[in-house]
Amino acid sequence: MYYFIQIANRKQQKNMTHQGPTLSAVQKKDLQDTALRIVAPGKGILAADESVGSMAKRLAQVGVENTEENRRQYRQILFSADERINACIGGVIFFHETLYQHSDGGVPFVKMIRDRGILIGVKVDKGVVPLAGTSGETTTQGLDGLSERCAQYKKDGASFAKWRCVLKISDTNPSSLAITENANVLARYCSICQQNGIVPIIEPELLPDGDHDLKRCQYVTEKVLAAVYKAMSDHHVYLEGTLLKPNMVTPGHACSTKYSPEEVAMATVTALRRTVPPAVTGVAFLSGGQSEEEASVNLNAINTCPLATPWVLSFSYGRALQASALRTWRGHKENQNTATEQFIKRAEVNSLACQGKYTGGENGGERGPHLYGPGHAY
Repeated sequence: MYYFIQIANRKQQKNMTHQGPTLSAVQKKDLQDTALRIVAPGKGILAADESVGSMAKRLAQVGVENTEENRRQYRQILFSADERINACIGGVIFFHETLYQHSDGGVPFVKMIRDRGILIGVKVDKGVVPLAGTSGETTTQGLDGLSERCAQYKKDGASFAKWRCVLKISDTNPSSLAITENANVLARYCSICQQNGIVPIIEPELLPDGDHDLKRCQYVTEKVLAAVYKAMSDHHVYLEGTLLKPNMVTPGHACSTKYSPEEVAMATVTALRRTVPPAVTGVAFLSGGQSEEEASVNLNAINTCPLATPWVLSFSYGRALQASALRTWRGHKENQNTATEQFIKRAEVNSLACQGKYTGGENGGERGPHLYGPGHAY
């Protein structure tokens, strides 16, 4: 009997380690080179991939109607930034609609960005949906037809993609089911992207909703990232041709305890060191509802943390790069140039922060208005 068990185990191990067709050496090099360009020293990502629904919320805050033309005008403010942006932004994530829009002068937005040597990305998921059998948890849809969409986006100028999964922290969440499901969805997305020559950005976001403390967020972040990279291994994802877009480890917005940037940095870097393989090319943090200044100060603290790190630690910010520009613009054409300057300023600040060279804002490092909205969704 023992002999037959050994034979069965050997057969199982052989099946477990079997791997199908892999990427060629040329494909791998192209993917890694692209990932390295996006997070080159001092560079991060502008996340301008808000959906129509999310843009409605942003524009409503400044009294602007949510029309396609107003969305185009607003994106044009960001994309028309001058050459100062070239040293700060390595990639821009587009929403599908934006990928096919043009400037007032008829220049495609894609061309405007690529002519600066900045790479184009696109949000390819179809949004979150309820995950049956859980207490209000979600998964992300959009795998159907993803390969065909990636092939088309590649032809239309995109070099990378982004997919967001969302998990919530509570006394009982995230559940094992939600962690496993979202990890596998992210891994499947990565595999499909890479087969089409697209660098996948992996975004397993833990929402800052709730009153959990820093320790709880760190614990859950570690569990989620460990599951994500187990799934990446199972799906034979080429890690050197990926980027991670995680939350920073921060307390919930209703937590009564306040933590310093150094404490946030130590918890964040510790969580990454315990879970993220060194092969991953770079980590570009989401801002998670932090104020513009808070996101920059915390990013700087992460890059000056005394713990050794093998990855580039950069940014992929939406609201934390755009909030001042949006408030300045308010839908008025005469404010466009000033609004663009506000965006450039935030890009330059975060460029310094991802090099550990930011020393605080002009107001002595004041955190500014928070950008938090409960249950943030695209």
